[in-house]
Amino acid sequence: MFDLSSLYYLYIIPVLGFMILIHEFGHFAVAKWLGVRVEQFAIGFGKRLIGFRRGETDYRINLLPLGGYVKMSGENPMDSRSEDPREFMNHSRWHRFLIAIAGPTMNILLAIVLLTTIYMVHYEYPAVYDDVPVIGWVAKDTPAAKAGFQVGDRITRIDGVENPTWEQVYLKQEMNPGEPLVVAVDRNGQTIEKTVVPEPMGLDQMGYAGWAPKEDTVTIVDLQDNMPAEKAGLKEGDKIIALDGRPVTALAEMIESLAITKDKAITIAVLRKGEQKSFTLQPVLLEKRYRIGIGTEQMKVKTLPFAAALNLSLHKNGENALLILELVKKMVHGKMLRSIEGPIRIGQAAGEAARSKGWTPLMGLTAAISLNLGIFNLLPIPILDGGVILFLLIEGLMRRDISINVKERVYQAAFVFLVVFAAMVIYSDLLKTIPGLADRLP
Repeated sequence: MFDLSSLYYLYIIPVLGFMILIHEFGHFAVAKWLGVRVEQFAIGFGKRLIGFRRGETDYRINLLPLGGYVKMSGENPMDSRSEDPREFMNHSRWHRFLIAIAGPTMNILLAIVLLTTIYMVHYEYPAVYDDVPVIGWVAKDTPAAKAGFQVGDRITRIDGVENPTWEQVYLKQEMNPGEPLVVAVDRNGQTIEKTVVPEPMGLDQMGYAGWAPKEDTVTIVDLQDNMPAEKAGLKEGDKIIALDGRPVTALAEMIESLAITKDKAITIAVLRKGEQKSFTLQPVLLEKRYRIGIGTEQMKVKTLPFAAALNLSLHKNGENALLILELVKKMVHGKMLRSIEGPIRIGQAAGEAARSKGWTPLMGLTAAISLNLGIFNLLPIPILDGGVILFLLIEGLMRRDISINVKERVYQAAFVFLVVFAAMVIYSDLLKTIPGLADRLP
């Protein structure tokens, strides 16, 4: 079982609470600005725990911290209406549109602001993202090997993206498990086009092709506590030059070798301050893989001026928004359902980010979740802000209101859908959190 005593699950409360507060403040501020009476500004649902009243609005925190809401007078179309000009339904469709879109807009703006701040202060990213995507290793019996990719191939196009970075290559393979990807490579000056079908891997069932970047040196940058590498005396900064007497060109090559040798003792030769040293250690089985407990991913750190940071933030958030929409499209078609992350996994991620060095990992995670929340709420699903916007657009084209009975039926169906979706997300979280659960279920 997962460790319920671990406090990192509690980090979900401030992370989601802050984003819900920002979201609801968007609705609240625009409603007040347009002259709509706001009766309640609430974080959570159910019974009121604490709060205060200022003017006509009750500011409150409720029992169930699973979202929030802004209750406006006359907002529910099923309620009886009066002639009060401050009621929500008595405002123009344009005003109601602005109020509905304000919440998701605030989440998207928050993501832009947070990433801009990170890029100005501590922009850390894998060094390989700056490199030309040259394949340095192709694992045996993987989709890349079966498709005929070779060490030294330079990826020039993948799924329509010209001259991709390794970041784009990884995203394309991860987002397309079981789907054919057309990839063009430059091999000795000749352009060759191949098709690779990434295989679903891990609990998230993300796509894996089986290729790895070319690495000039495999340098240890991280050692896990109480793992074979640390116990044997390896140190951060050691450059791995050989495994059991064979030269090492990529970490992926070591991973493949460990899968073959399993728990047999291995000898690693490293270069430490110009001096060659050898260490013998015995891999351990952890999460269905034999490991020695090292990390070799080199990172780079930059600080960008405001204009460059804002431009990069807009670009990254735009790319991520398109990825979210692509994921939603795949989910509609019944694909990548296991990749959904819910409150349990978000709590884990928030705790891990909070325990990382510095504050930027947690801020980056908050930006990503905020963008997801903003985009999700814009989906044309009744009850969500996007559903309200969709009804307003339809009514604008019809030049009359949709029947109350029709709206009521649609809202009921949407509520059932969201309940089922929430249950599916939590189920997916449990599969990925409780060790062995996925193997025990049919």
